Amino acid sequence: MAQAGDPLFACDDIRLDLGGREILRGVSLSIRRGEVLGMIGPNGAGKTSLLEVLSGRIRPKSGTVTFKGRDVTALRLHERARLGLGRTYQTPVVPEELTVAEVLKSARQAYTPYLTRHHAEWACELLGLTVDEDLIAGRLETLNRRKLLLACLLMRRPPLLLMDEPAAGLINSEVDEIDHLVRLLAKELNLAILIVEHRIELLDAIADRVMVMDVGEVIAEGSLQHILGDARVRAAYFDSIGEVHA
Repeated sequence: MAQAGDPLFACDDIRLDLGGREILRGVSLSIRRGEVLGMIGPNGAGKTSLLEVLSGRIRPKSGTVTFKGRDVTALRLHERARLGLGRTYQTPVVPEELTVAEVLKSARQAYTPYLTRHHAEWACELLGLTVDEDLIAGRLETLNRRKLLLACLLMRRPPLLLMDEPAAGLINSEVDEIDHLVRLLAKELNLAILIVEHRIELLDAIADRVMVMDVGEVIAEGSLQHILGDARVRAAYFDSIGEVHA
């Protein structure tokens, strides 16, 4: 079993081939409770593929994934979810015809019959989701869609979140809300959070460490200021986006 101070979640030497291409080339990482680990890299660097492996949607060619001190490499998505892994996606897809209340109820029942309406209310209050429960979910704006899907995860109190570009499609004031929520989840609820994000200013505010991927491997890791000074990182990522927001 994991001991206090040990990583809650880790992977070691993850390798993945898809369609005859080497997608991941020996990726390793670890994250502890209360920590926010940011991940950046150019398009095609392997970030989403790594999240697919870490969440259990794709089995790696080799390497190991551990969660709570247990080898979970062979466990599938729903099995890792039941252990306490939660994942959000870049595009917040909600059941278009259901009401907000129906979406929350479905999420409760899908996970366990022991979750009650009070668990959902707690998660919504925590996230500042105050929309009418009778509102059709498909009519929600992007930020509230993200909050609704996150509430569906948080009601079961997962210790780990994998977040794929939570600020995508949001205006600056809404990005500030994401900043606040990630800080809240990591520091007050003591969650471990791995976040893929292109907004450098957001990672500068919330990430304890940042790792940089390129062509399927980690090329740098450390504080944002440290990686900003790395010539290989600048060539692989920042030069491709034309500017640095930090």
